[in-house]
Amino acid sequence: MQKKTSFFQRFYVAICLVFFYLPILVTMIFSFNSSKSLTKFTGFSMRWYTELLHNTEVSKAVYVSVTIAILATVISTVLGTITAIGLSKSRKVLKETLLNINNLPILNPDIVTAIGLMLLFSSLGFRKGYITMLLAHISFCTPYVITSVYPKVRSLDPNLANAAMDLGATPFQALTKVIVPMIKDGIFAGALLAFTMSFDDFVISYFVSGNGVKNISIVVYNMTKRINPTINALSTIVIVVIILVLVFANMLPPILEKHASKHTKKIQRVIALLVVAALGFGLAKCGGAAGESHVLKVYNAGEYIDLALLKEFEEEYNCTVVYETFESNEMMYTKLSGGESYDVLVPSDYMIERLIKEDYLQHIDWDQIPNKANLMKEVMNKSYDPGNRYSCPYFWGTVGILYDKTVVDPADLQEGWELLCDTKYKGNIYMYDSERDSFMIALKALGYSMNTTDEKQIQEAYQWLVNQRNTMDPIYAGDDVIDNMISGNKAMAVVYSGDASYIISENPNMDYFTPGQGTNNWYDAMVITRDCSEVELAHQFINFMLEEKSALSNTEEVGYTSPVKSVYETMISGEYEGVSSYIPDFENPNSEIFRYQEPKIKQKYAELWTKIKAE
Repeated sequence: MQKKTSFFQRFYVAICLVFFYLPILVTMIFSFNSSKSLTKFTGFSMRWYTELLHNTEVSKAVYVSVTIAILATVISTVLGTITAIGLSKSRKVLKETLLNINNLPILNPDIVTAIGLMLLFSSLGFRKGYITMLLAHISFCTPYVITSVYPKVRSLDPNLANAAMDLGATPFQALTKVIVPMIKDGIFAGALLAFTMSFDDFVISYFVSGNGVKNISIVVYNMTKRINPTINALSTIVIVVIILVLVFANMLPPILEKHASKHTKKIQRVIALLVVAALGFGLAKCGGAAGESHVLKVYNAGEYIDLALLKEFEEEYNCTVVYETFESNEMMYTKLSGGESYDVLVPSDYMIERLIKEDYLQHIDWDQIPNKANLMKEVMNKSYDPGNRYSCPYFWGTVGILYDKTVVDPADLQEGWELLCDTKYKGNIYMYDSERDSFMIALKALGYSMNTTDEKQIQEAYQWLVNQRNTMDPIYAGDDVIDNMISGNKAMAVVYSGDASYIISENPNMDYFTPGQGTNNWYDAMVITRDCSEVELAHQFINFMLEEKSALSNTEEVGYTSPVKSVYETMISGEYEGVSSYIPDFENPNSEIFRYQEPKIKQKYAELWTKIKAE
């Protein structure tokens, strides 16, 4: 019986270890994958490590993460320790009140804390960047330090400090020689927790950073927009560094104790000086952009530009481009309305309409953009911005169904959007995890406008999506659908045309079509903010992106359809020849452009989408 119990105990531990460490092992293995796939290993290669070493954005992010974590840890540990000691000497009512207040930021959702700090910094007129990120990290790390240190302080004999001072110690000596050594375990635990919280943080950092300052979490998150295996290489390096630090931390104390000498303090001082010098260099480097004579702040979606173009623009116009990325149009709007300042934005059609209505944009001076002549007439003068007074096209396309030609019967394509309800393909479908696109599908399948405000029609669309979910077992996916469809994991997926073009170029078994009931014709465009500080440079940037060479490089890198006529023609007769998704079908009279939704209607759609996902 004892042996059986022992076996099950070992088996349970083994399962736990596999659960914890198998994902890390898989990440490390795929960091040496020769292809872009994140799920299919095709051969050994150091390709992604080489790309990582040449990626200056990642190296800057690593530096920001490490220095912010170190400074936030040191400052929050000092503040938290002093506060914990002070609370132990306070009256009961004050002590309990402050401890309860201390618990608020710990229990508060990160997103609420993040938006609160963003609004605070904006109202105080702080320039968002390295300093605001550091202050934010200190503010949310300190409560954890207090929580770790306070129990240790409470366990001390309250007469220890008095006894030390009776024996001749000063109050400072009593603190450093008696109290601190007795609570060092709690301080060390609090410091470790603070460092981990700071180094891992994404949500708060995302909202309080600016001026091109990003930590590792923000950069990795942006990389997940499209397939980018350098994530695996970066993750592997971080894992190896953490392992080495843990080994070093466990081996160093015994070695120092065994070989203690008069040089130990000198070595510690040299290390401290090196750390301070490195931190100072980092602060100067991160704040360097602010000192440039001409700085252009560009805000774009993640993985939505050829980054080499930014360097070319900087060299050609002798300026600095501070390039930041957003996850969604709504996230972009939140930061913009929160007081963040940018010069050039790249939002989608319906968001451009909203920004125009709310007076966030200024008119484009087309006389300063001679490359306007390169634009296709098909992308101009759309409903979201008649006459293109505020916007210049960036990319365009449709939403459709990507399907595996070896699985899906061509005759079934006649079903249009109802193909997504064909039980023949039950459990073999990816739906795009998007409220607006999913309701667009349902509304078009029912013969309604995707911009409807009729509650009865919206309710019918909701029921269509519920029925589809119950009968088809679809997987609601985001950008991870790209790699999964390249690997052929499902028969069909709802995707944007640009993503479809990339997938088809990697997997010839895939094809794309837009149903006859109509779809979403979408446009992303460059706009200049009302508060732009470099208006001339902003126009030069837009003009630069419309140059044939720049536009060709951009569309080759991203995979989305270029609005520049010559580049469009080059691509459809070259790299994307025969790829239907690169040639948007805008002839269908049933297709529409998303329009701005009033808050009440938007809330209605959001509530119904939440129900669909939750049930």
